[in-house]
Amino acid sequence: MSIERLHQLADVYGVQTSYQSDRGEYCQASPESLLAVLRVLGAPVRSVEDAGDALRQRWQAFWRQLVTEVCVAWDGQRAEVMLRLPAREGGTLHCRLEFESGASHIWSRSAFDLPVVETGAVADVPYVGRRLTLPEALPLGYHRLALQVGDHQGTCHVIAAPEQAYAAPDGTPVKTWGAFLPAYAIRSERNWGAGDFTDLGNLIGWVQGLGGGLVGTLPVLAAFLDEPFEPSPYSPASRLFWNEFYLDVDRVLADEQIGDLVEMANIRLECDALRATALVDYRQVMAVKRRVLAHVQREVFGRSWARRGDFEAFLTSHPRVHDYAAFRAVGERLRTSWVNWPEPLRSGTLKPGDYDEENARYHAFVQFLAHNQMQSVAEKAGKTGPGLYLDFPLGVNTDSYDVWRERASFAIGVSAGAPPDSFFTKGQDWGFPPLHPEAIRAQGFGYLRDCLRHHLQFAGMLRIDHMMGLHRFYWVPKGMGAKQGVYVRYPENELFAVYCLESTRHQAVLVGEDLGTVPDGLRPAMAQHNVHRLYVGQYEIQPNYERPFSPAPPGAIASLNTHDMPTFAAFWKELDLDDRMDLGILDEASCQQERERRQHIRQATIQYLRQAGLLGENADLPAVLRGCLQMLAGTESDAVLANLEDLWQATEPQNVPGTWRERPNWQRKAAHNLEDFDKVPGLRATLAVLNHVIQAHRTR
Repeated sequence: MSIERLHQLADVYGVQTSYQSDRGEYCQASPESLLAVLRVLGAPVRSVEDAGDALRQRWQAFWRQLVTEVCVAWDGQRAEVMLRLPAREGGTLHCRLEFESGASHIWSRSAFDLPVVETGAVADVPYVGRRLTLPEALPLGYHRLALQVGDHQGTCHVIAAPEQAYAAPDGTPVKTWGAFLPAYAIRSERNWGAGDFTDLGNLIGWVQGLGGGLVGTLPVLAAFLDEPFEPSPYSPASRLFWNEFYLDVDRVLADEQIGDLVEMANIRLECDALRATALVDYRQVMAVKRRVLAHVQREVFGRSWARRGDFEAFLTSHPRVHDYAAFRAVGERLRTSWVNWPEPLRSGTLKPGDYDEENARYHAFVQFLAHNQMQSVAEKAGKTGPGLYLDFPLGVNTDSYDVWRERASFAIGVSAGAPPDSFFTKGQDWGFPPLHPEAIRAQGFGYLRDCLRHHLQFAGMLRIDHMMGLHRFYWVPKGMGAKQGVYVRYPENELFAVYCLESTRHQAVLVGEDLGTVPDGLRPAMAQHNVHRLYVGQYEIQPNYERPFSPAPPGAIASLNTHDMPTFAAFWKELDLDDRMDLGILDEASCQQERERRQHIRQATIQYLRQAGLLGENADLPAVLRGCLQMLAGTESDAVLANLEDLWQATEPQNVPGTWRERPNWQRKAAHNLEDFDKVPGLRATLAVLNHVIQAHRTR
């Protein structure tokens, strides 16, 4: 009976007691895992025996809450809000609707006149749920409804959203193509040892010159590049700020009219050495840039600065910048994570004297510079097609500003991850806290909205990492292995409303990363809300001689791989299998089975491409790659994204999932300088063929 009550308690808190693996196996959550997750969600349980009382308290709290925290009104429909009151209580219901614009609408009506749609009880007192329909359709936006009847009062966040995310004004998608390369990986003759915002803009210009309308890159968000140190773009120091690592410092010097520093000759020599390395040295590149940027900051604030008004306007329009800058300055003084800071700093209270004012001013200044340089990139990108294709990461580093300042929005005590599957037999623990589904609802998704706006102000297309997180998230309790994790449900309907509203307001296309174990209902919901799917060739290819590639879903964003998959050359030559053997992920028997499968895949692909007229007698690697890209271009996808590293037959991926120090993740530079791209054999010719197929498809 206690276990049954525990499962009932888990259900009302949105915790799945079981799930189906990618192999179709039924996986049951242990009582220990359920209890740990339930405690993080706020349930008063220490043991299984507590489940009955906790369940009773949960239902009592449900019925005693006058109104739910959030409701959604789609496409101008009149919102319907659920009220819960003791069955014998009524009287006058006082309503105040506060619009996002600042206007308000006040009205009253009898609570007894509202239709009853559900019934319940609290301590043997009958309760009823009544439906309140708002008297008018709402303008798009985030509104707040305040209600009071007798001694009962409550508020509800009302999200009036378009049912679909942004689409072309006439509703007709324009098929396009683009290129992918991480910003840090861009080599150039002018950068300071890693790609920067100017390099990214120049890459966009190069792609546009060939007819492309899209350039995709990995997240360029704020990062910890000293103490603590974490360069992964998917473990940022914040999802609300850019990474000054990507600043073009020469442009800053020119814009601010700063003459050469005394040590500039030595700095140039350091940059020459950093530019020559095969891997990005994040610490050293950032240290060199910091020296110069700190000097620029002291110079401009020590004189009459022509752009001071612009800087002050930036701070006014981005009110979090001061707080973030102070956070980073405290971290630099104490040189440790905020979780180790003394109180009251750890709890979020900072005051003058807790940090170096000049360091705080530096962090505010570089955010101003990064905003301006990102704006220039976006303006160049928007000239053709969606332009800049940014990546919205799943979470943030545990040590991040976001977790420190928005602690209530995060589930502290668990980490996000993934259950065991065919590739990761032990499951995955990603090490960062997931968002707390109830807490983000209670604050009207304010933090999420800010994060989305930060990206969408510049992105023409936004990739939502791990789209499954809108439906459910795999939580791994602290101290337990990834196999002991459980799935927690999220308010999918409300999250889609936020994404669709922000997408429409910023006129940006949304793309959902729907790879891996996808729950039922997610992809239909994506289609309903016009969130584009991904089609990745390596996931879709099978040793099927009739049709090795499954059909691409209409409107998908198609590519042959992703940043954390083997490159085309590595996949074709089976080099990734050697790597997985070396890492102990594959045993010899499984590896041999996969090698036989790859042999059939190669043969089936070559046969298919030849039958389609996309491959001649020459079946070398560049010819097959070109044929595969043409195949993607001929599908009903809306865009084809070519990984530039595939086009010069790179064999090492940007990231090997499940590794940390074992592989140089997020550090590999491109094999060629951006200025030399036109000289790379076959690079321009392959993209020209891709462009020809796309152009021909547009004229059908």
